[in-house]
Amino acid sequence: MNTTAEIIQKLGQAYPDAHCELDYGTPYQLLVSVILSAQCTDKRVNVVTKELFAVAPTVYDMVRLSQEQLEKIIYSCGFYRSKASAILSASFDIIDKFGGEVPGTFDELITLKGVGRKTANVVMSVAFHEPAIAVDTHVFRLSHRLGLSDGKTPYEVEKDLDALLKPEEKLLMHHLLIFHGRYCCKSQSPACWRCPITEYCHYGEKHVQNLSLIHI
Repeated sequence: MNTTAEIIQKLGQAYPDAHCELDYGTPYQLLVSVILSAQCTDKRVNVVTKELFAVAPTVYDMVRLSQEQLEKIIYSCGFYRSKASAILSASFDIIDKFGGEVPGTFDELITLKGVGRKTANVVMSVAFHEPAIAVDTHVFRLSHRLGLSDGKTPYEVEKDLDALLKPEEKLLMHHLLIFHGRYCCKSQSPACWRCPITEYCHYGEKHVQNLSLIHI
């Protein structure tokens, strides 16, 4: 078993219920939720989208909202002006270019204004069950700590992970790294002493050693 497979196995044992924590009912709602999730917790996004999707559950309902109306609803997600603009731009593109249906290929998704690679990859993997690896802040951070990539950009990390992972491993690895990043391997205060994969992590080895020296 190679290192990547061992990491997946151990994280899978630690987080057997790892999944997308965004609440959505359709590919369109997932796309909107992912846009809102940038630098915002899924918990907060779910609170906001409960209200938003009650008012605008479909792409046609969404474009009936003004920029100001949408900003007011999503305000607590942060960066509400740029996010409202991205949601409305993508929504109009979905209607104009794809007849109101979220396109089912990556190349089509990234033609939508306001939709980047991460959002497109999440929609492809979660909504359409296609092999794709989305690189958010957790995946980016853990990929470096685990030595899976030294890429300087999310795209470079995505390419490295894409080469390392089998198609059937990509979505699972995405969810596992996110769960581990949220609940254990945090950016500022990683809980290395209870990490199931410290042996693969140079950062963790150093962190645990430093903690040991402090308590001597």
